Amino acid sequence: MRESVGIHSGRERGSRQPHRVVTMTTTFVPTDFDVPSSFQGPGFHLEPLGPVHNERDHEAWMSSIDHIRSTPGMDWKKWPTPMTREQNLADMEMHAGEFQDRVGFTYSILDGDEVIGCVYIYPSDKPDVDAHVRSWVRESRAEMDAVVWSSLSRWLVEEWPFQAIDYAPRPDA
Repeated sequence: MRESVGIHSGRERGSRQPHRVVTMTTTFVPTDFDVPSSFQGPGFHLEPLGPVHNERDHEAWMSSIDHIRSTPGMDWKKWPTPMTREQNLADMEMHAGEFQDRVGFTYSILDGDEVIGCVYIYPSDKPDVDAHVRSWVRESRAEMDAVVWSSLSRWLVEEWPFQAIDYAPRPDA
């Protein structure tokens, strides 16, 4: 049986606008699904994004704004835009809350302790697509983009309960 849940959507990263709550008739992931708390890929690993990553995350994306915008699937108009560490911390807390509430899953992509990127797994607005996935890596680690995309694409198919996933392909993957 699926239950109705409120899905937080509409607040772009860095926006001071409150969340818009959209009522859905299905859950994003089944209640009995164990959401992965980590993933080990070649040259990187994932951890749920949270306040502990704030300073390293802020430095990673602030140093790579143009590169992130040029990444397939990340061609937003509203993010990334410069923000303070305090604003970034509010985003970290938002993403951690969404992860805990099981309405969206954001992971920090790390190499050791270095934040090299981020992956976002959220419900899709497209008909017949379960999950909309986006990821980026910092400009200084651009060579990892195809590696991350390829590894995460397999992981999403093999470990997550989605039938259809929208994740922009990488030309060199």
